[in-house]
Amino acid sequence: MILPLRGLTTSRLPSLHHHKPPPPRTATISSALSIPDEALTSRGFTFHRTPQNLNLDHLNSVFVAVGFPRRDPEKIKVALEHTDSMLWVEYEKTKKPVAFARATGDGVFNAIIWDVVVDPSFQGIGLGRAVMERLVEELVSRGIVNIALYSEPRVLGFYRPLGFVADPDGIKGMVYSRKNNKKKSQFL
Repeated sequence: MILPLRGLTTSRLPSLHHHKPPPPRTATISSALSIPDEALTSRGFTFHRTPQNLNLDHLNSVFVAVGFPRRDPEKIKVALEHTDSMLWVEYEKTKKPVAFARATGDGVFNAIIWDVVVDPSFQGIGLGRAVMERLVEELVSRGIVNIALYSEPRVLGFYRPLGFVADPDGIKGMVYSRKNNKKKSQFL
């Protein structure tokens, strides 16, 4: 899914923005979900929208399994406290998280989706799509019209059918790099 940014990159990072006009604020797109909640529940998956009962060590294991660096659980906790929307999927048989995504933003105009992961043992069965559809649905229902995420080029195709496009209207993203700034400060 989304891999973390490491150091300074010389290639331009693809910035993806959700590019569908939002439905009226009272509307829901639940009927457009590729897999209904009931179908996932019958297969032993439960959706959660709060960090309550989320084992951060287990979540960290999923992060590592998809190529993220191991994260300090205390920092994950702080990140979750500053998260506006989140969705994670628990596999009932193991009581462990197997899919996760979160969004931060200003709560009105803009949101950025982060940390989209699916445990490799559960990839290919629709959990990534299910999490993204529901997270986007929640953001759009709040009237948020600019939903962005950063993605590794190798998984761009996953997000396109969900309504994300690269660089709409010529928008270009930039990433602040401490590595680059350390070099500059040595010369000051």
